[in-house]
Amino acid sequence: MISDIPDTLTSPRAAGTLRLGRDEQEMLDGKQGPARAKAMELLVRYAEGLGAESFVDTNNVTLIAGTLPDIAVLRKAVPSLDIDAVASKFYLGSDEVVVVDKVKAFTTSNATHRDQKYPDLQRGGAEACELMRRIEAYLKRIGVINLLTCTPYQSGNTPSKGEHCAWIESSAQAFCNSVLGARTNIEGQHSSFASALTGKTPLWGMHLDENRHANVRVEVEAQPVSAQDWYLMGYHFGTQLGQDIPVYTGVQRTPGRYSLIAFSAAGMTPGSVVMYHIIGVTPEAATLEQACGNRRIERVLGYGPRERAQVYERLNRSDKDEVDIVILGCPHYGLEQMKTVASMLEGKRIHGNVALYITTMRSVKAVLDREGYSDTLSAAGAIVLEDSCGLVLNIMDPSAVVASDSAKMVHYVPGTTGVSKVWFGTTQECVDAAITGKWRGTLK
Repeated sequence: MISDIPDTLTSPRAAGTLRLGRDEQEMLDGKQGPARAKAMELLVRYAEGLGAESFVDTNNVTLIAGTLPDIAVLRKAVPSLDIDAVASKFYLGSDEVVVVDKVKAFTTSNATHRDQKYPDLQRGGAEACELMRRIEAYLKRIGVINLLTCTPYQSGNTPSKGEHCAWIESSAQAFCNSVLGARTNIEGQHSSFASALTGKTPLWGMHLDENRHANVRVEVEAQPVSAQDWYLMGYHFGTQLGQDIPVYTGVQRTPGRYSLIAFSAAGMTPGSVVMYHIIGVTPEAATLEQACGNRRIERVLGYGPRERAQVYERLNRSDKDEVDIVILGCPHYGLEQMKTVASMLEGKRIHGNVALYITTMRSVKAVLDREGYSDTLSAAGAIVLEDSCGLVLNIMDPSAVVASDSAKMVHYVPGTTGVSKVWFGTTQECVDAAITGKWRGTLK
């Protein structure tokens, strides 16, 4: 009888301490279909590897579907390019084709890394764009909402404080934990997809109160004012902290949303600062005592003018004043940022030797189209990419000089494109460089 079945069972695959609830065991046993069984198998292995003792329900997942191998490599793995086969292999790690009916959790998608209107601007060209179109249709078929952005909290997926999530994308993970006070670990392509199918994620790491407390205190002397300042401070401590959780004290000015997006992205770029506290700003740090809980502060670090100047020099790696490409929108620009850049470009024209790319999400692009800002940007010569990422731009010339207002972009673009000369500065400095063809940015 069902009433005789305990709510919690020991999985036959989990010889250690991992225990499964009744619905989790049913999924593992295949009673809810082969797709959920395969997903639960993956999650059990994942949880065992982490040392988790149980799972927690989640109804908020973001997954990424655009990080697939080069088409030629993909064809070797899945010659037919059948979408169910592709999804089975690359999202569930299964050589057996598993046809998914519907996801169980509310799930949104990260950028697919391709704007269908500009196939030649992105690596893989028209063939990669067509594959991404089919992937997008697949996600829609299984019940995933195609937000297609790395900042889902700007486009309809904003979890509440304390909500258990399973999110992909590094900057979003840090923003989710630190700014929203929701809870996610650093999930990957496989684990997030499995969580979407099952509505489960391991109860481990950032899902537990005791793991969210600070163990490093940072005393801030050089006050961050602009988004650039927050990028600099975040990047600096991304190189210093590893997986430690910092609490920032002495911050005198409350940062805006875009500064916190920048800060979240920067700490996760050279490091893994998936959780941070700012006294009086972030939701779990009304006081130093709340931010630290029962955890002992192991280190006290400082951030002053010297550290600020050092990280600025580290990010700027060009000896040429000429600029060939300007990339804005990493993470995806929100509506206010797009409006600001449109205002900067109104009545002006991009230099003939410069390409200006701005990435955003389709929900924001729709508003820009309606309000006329897209026309302003287009008239100036800017190209707005939706659903995409500047890191997949098809930059053919490794000698090109790239400028960006994103520390994340200037960190990654050399490794993804072969470009070695990069400038990092404010949005205004980047727009000025796009107009003049020259870099005039300085640390102010």
